This record gives sequence, C-alpha cells and structure tokens, in this order.
Amino acid sequence: MAEEIIVAGWMDYEPADRDTMLKALVELGRHTREQEPGCLDYAMTADPTDERRIRVFEHWTCRQALDEHFSTTHIKDFRAAVAGLTRVEVSLTAHTVAASQPLR
Repeated sequence: MAEEIIVAGWMDYEPADRDTMLKALVELGRHTREQEPGCLDYAMTADPTDERRIRVFEHWTCRQALDEHFSTTHIKDFRAAVAGLTRVEVSLTAHTVAASQPLR
C-alpha cells in the first residue's frame, strides 16, 4: 500500500491579486476533486489575518497521484490564467504519511 501525501503551507500574493488567485483556485480545486481519483482533499483558503496569504492543504492517496496532478489539463489552464499575478513568497511542503488515526 502506498503512503499518503499531505501538501501543506502557504502562498503570499500582492493584496490586489489574492482574491483573483483565490477565485482561480476554487475552480482548480473543483476540477481536481472531481476528476482526479487520487485526490482526497484539496483546499486553498484566505488567511483571515494576512491580506496576502493563501493557506494550502492537499491530501493525496500517493505520490504518483500528486505527480500526475501537475500534468493535468486543468493545472495547465490554471497556470496560464494566473500567470500575470504577483506571488511574493511561498512555503509548501509535501509530507509522507506513515500512519494516521482519528482525533477524538
């Protein structure tokens, strides 16, 4: 059984660009969750305390599913749509999950 992958972190955009990026991410997330069986969760949200920051959380069945995500048509379309936006900084990390248990 392949180990699951969690991608977590943040992306900072110029404040004037953040809402445009978030709208594009909503569309990307919809396509990703609907069309990619290896995607367990895909959420990008505005940070309520930083007008530049978008929080990132992705959950994948395996590394191969994540790698394949980057070659999809909807990722290519997304990248073209947001090419003119100004990303200031980014911190994203892929974590390999060895074990999980529910919190009570």
